[in-house]
Amino acid sequence: MAMVVTAAVARPEALSQTVEPANQASIGTRIAHPLLRGTIRFGLATLALVGGNSRFEHALWLSRLIDLPAAALVPPKGTKRWTVQLGNFRAEWLWNEDLPAPWQRQDSVLLYFHGGGYISGGLNTHRRLVAKIGRASRMPAFNVDYRHLPGAHFTETLADAVESYEYLLEHGFQPERIIVSGDSAGGGLAFRLVLAIRERGLPMPGGISAIAPWADFDSTTRNAHPNRHLDSYIPTRILETIARRGVALDGELDPTWSPVNHDFTGLPPVLIQVGSTECLLPDAEMLARRCVEAEVPVQLQVWDRAPHVHHVASDFLSDARAAIDDLGRFHRQTVA
Repeated sequence: MAMVVTAAVARPEALSQTVEPANQASIGTRIAHPLLRGTIRFGLATLALVGGNSRFEHALWLSRLIDLPAAALVPPKGTKRWTVQLGNFRAEWLWNEDLPAPWQRQDSVLLYFHGGGYISGGLNTHRRLVAKIGRASRMPAFNVDYRHLPGAHFTETLADAVESYEYLLEHGFQPERIIVSGDSAGGGLAFRLVLAIRERGLPMPGGISAIAPWADFDSTTRNAHPNRHLDSYIPTRILETIARRGVALDGELDPTWSPVNHDFTGLPPVLIQVGSTECLLPDAEMLARRCVEAEVPVQLQVWDRAPHVHHVASDFLSDARAAIDDLGRFHRQTVA
């Protein structure tokens, strides 16, 4: 059981929270934390160091190559898939063999956006994870390979997200039966998409789930948080560098790009999962706070010492499997 902060939807001026005891990290998670600090964190810190010179652009292009070898991460046995071309990007359907094909029955669907800091990731890197979440949710998943840096700006990424949602509506899925989800950058994008849906007057989806969402391009709050020095492998400097060198236009970050700067009135029920030592914990907390202020039902799960998106290690970590089970349960209950 994770530490769950369930925001009470009472009067915004009198918010209350109930906190369950924190889970004890599994042995595997305890081992993973120092291992990641000595390996992946070192590489990302190095990338952040070159953020101040011309080599950063080359590093961004190299990061796009990560998706190629990730093709070796095959989906779980029994997973079926079908690739779709939409406008300027690809997506793919993933569903378990015991479910009908998504074009045969438009019962419910998981619309998923992968992480990667808006500079890497794709269908290959996240296929196995998305298939597992879809299976736990007992619904097909629509895995979106949106455009990202350096080839496309965040505004184009958001446009792709909106198009993917419209695609589902056009193909017969009822909005209240759509769960918008994602991890890391994709988790932040999930929230920003739903806000864009509201802005455009489109029908709202049934729910939102996010794994360790990057929801604020401004690093001020993260830099002041103690988790800045505790994260197992994400240095806050890499997020700041990507935002400053890749997202900002003429040196300026438009605050409307970050979902934490919006009013959440009218949003559907929300589940957020994050590790207790992650540098993105402040982002998750700010999103939950916006939900509470707008009286949106929200559940914030804080997993003891869980590395960033530890769900990808569910083959080895029991708490990662439990987190995926919780996602699936939330998705099923929400569309029900």
